[in-house]
Amino acid sequence: MQRCDVLIVGGGPAGSSCAWTLRRSGLDVVILDRQPFPRDKVCAGWITPGVLAALEIVEEDYRKGRILQTIHGFRVGAEGGHGVEIDLGRVVSFAIRRCELDHYLLSRCDARLRLAEPLASLRRESGRWIANDAIEAKLLVGAGGHFCPVARHLIRGTPRAESIVTAQEVELELDAGERSACRVRPELPELFFSGDCKGYAWLVRKGAFLNVGLGRQGSRDLSTRVLRFVAFLEAEGKLARGPRPHFRGRAYTLYGQTPRPRVAEGALLIGDAAGLAHPMSGEGIQPAVESGILAGRAVVTAEGDYTVKGLSSYAEALTARFGRRGDAPRRGRSELLPARLRPGLARLLLESSWFARHVVLDRWFLHRFDAPLAQA
Repeated sequence: MQRCDVLIVGGGPAGSSCAWTLRRSGLDVVILDRQPFPRDKVCAGWITPGVLAALEIVEEDYRKGRILQTIHGFRVGAEGGHGVEIDLGRVVSFAIRRCELDHYLLSRCDARLRLAEPLASLRRESGRWIANDAIEAKLLVGAGGHFCPVARHLIRGTPRAESIVTAQEVELELDAGERSACRVRPELPELFFSGDCKGYAWLVRKGAFLNVGLGRQGSRDLSTRVLRFVAFLEAEGKLARGPRPHFRGRAYTLYGQTPRPRVAEGALLIGDAAGLAHPMSGEGIQPAVESGILAGRAVVTAEGDYTVKGLSSYAEALTARFGRRGDAPRRGRSELLPARLRPGLARLLLESSWFARHVVLDRWFLHRFDAPLAQA
């Protein structure tokens, strides 16, 4: 039996950030993940400078053998349109490849790793968790994404009140000719919002790779919308004509739209396992990293008291950082406009440089007015 202070299920940005924080305080941490690393993780993949600061990542060090594409702004528009170009003239974000970022964060977190090993069994026994009849831990952290097995164990199924965002995306490697012909500027990713305000599509170029995807609340007509988006990109010369690339699906829940617990007896949920994606942009990396760090700090502060009360500072820290769940928009962007007026008004607003810059970018995607995560 392998014993540890904390067992983290899930080695993505949430789990590795939590482990990194815990190990710096001397706690013994094991990370269990069903996949080997580096793993093939498709994601639009951009992070703000605040994420690098929170994780104390030096840009020059990360760039050694990895992509860290500077982003100066975005092209923003409605689906089927050309949009407006907002170039802020400075670095406001970075495009990354998740296969590289996740492996980097996991490799440096200093936890004991059990990779390519799914969580097959879990039980609580005498105040401790027993996983796979092989690992014994005082505390359990669920960091396995939307379908995290720890979350399922704690909630005994899927919460009926959840509103789920589904997405399909692909990351294409471009050859030299395709890179030369590609009309997507690396420093200006492109966003195309749907007329009903329930989702958006994107193009993010990073080095020799182009990420193409579309996500929206609910799964109705998702594949049809993806096909329509691909046809639009081909017509615009932004995607080479040919066989449709293989899009992969994923799901997540926006902050404030799930009753998943944050804290349970001897357990915490972080990242997408807790339903923390940004309610307006759907961004998951920053909430994953910050919740992992906040969870790690709460565990250290608890000094071995892993009761719900002892871990309550984690839930309080999430509320202080992201707001009360009841205050988050219940339906994201779609709540902002009357249903019958949404398509026309959405297009009108998204063709406004002022709205694109000060609302879509500053508030929804770049979190310009959010204070940096306080250092411990």
